[in-house]
Amino acid sequence: MVPFALAGIVAWAVAGLVLLLFRDRLAASGHEDWLWICLAGFLWGFPGLAVMMRHDAHRRRRRAAN
Repeated sequence: MVPFALAGIVAWAVAGLVLLLFRDRLAASGHEDWLWICLAGFLWGFPGLAVMMRHDAHRRRRRAAN
């Protein structure tokens, strides 16, 4: 599950960086909040990553116990 969380964090970061290139055009069309959405997706990815790491650790412990 960790690779999925990492991929999501990277995807939001890349999307935000790409949108940063078009910041003036986004502002002119009233869509500058898309940058904030990318930032929020990137930042919310870290708690998701922590949850996935914990989930994987519990799954490894359960499999080792059996």
